[in-house]
Amino acid sequence: MKTIGLIGGMSWESSLEYYRVINETVKLKLGGLHSAQCLMYSVDFEQIEVLQHENKWDELTNIMVNAAERLKNGGADFIIICTNTMHKMASDIENKVGIKVLHIAEVTGEKIVEKRMKKVGLLGTKFTMEQDFYKQVLKEKCNIDVIIPDENEREIIHEIIYNELCEGIINEVSKEKYIRIINNLALKGAEGVVLGCTEIPLLIKQEDVSIPVFDTTTIHAISAVEFALDK
Repeated sequence: MKTIGLIGGMSWESSLEYYRVINETVKLKLGGLHSAQCLMYSVDFEQIEVLQHENKWDELTNIMVNAAERLKNGGADFIIICTNTMHKMASDIENKVGIKVLHIAEVTGEKIVEKRMKKVGLLGTKFTMEQDFYKQVLKEKCNIDVIIPDENEREIIHEIIYNELCEGIINEVSKEKYIRIINNLALKGAEGVVLGCTEIPLLIKQEDVSIPVFDTTTIHAISAVEFALDK
């Protein structure tokens, strides 16, 4: 079993889900008392959030590279970043640290391809929805077209992520807002929806909407186990 290095804390609520799913998956695959060989370096999300909203991505890259170096030095064989937005610097981590980063958009794209879908909606932070780093991976690696909510809807999604979900607040009114936005994406031609923020699956489940949901947290965590166990 390869040792999984997790960069967590963005937020710790979703990192907790990663740890749970990874260990449950190892037990399911290997049985007995097996659990995952893993290391987690957890950052202070307050600092990350401030730098994100100040668009200080170079400073954020330095933080992420430092975290990856610590994990590599600790014995990690590969890295997973326990958040969608910070995959913006996934290639920087690989190039500067010399360690594989299992990219969340790539493994999610593989699941979309398995469903034979060509167009999906994307929910996430404004950074993930509006910048190209995530959509480009889905398009170039998997030939998947991505549509995003309108500007007002993007603002709603973003605010709920940072002001509620990252603080562990689950609000039924916010859930209804997300459902309406997903339904609007379906009307625009989305065959499925990518929950492109690791906190969103805390709020939205498959049974809440009529189109297929791609829970990036679960997909990424299970893919990490499969990669760790692959000989």
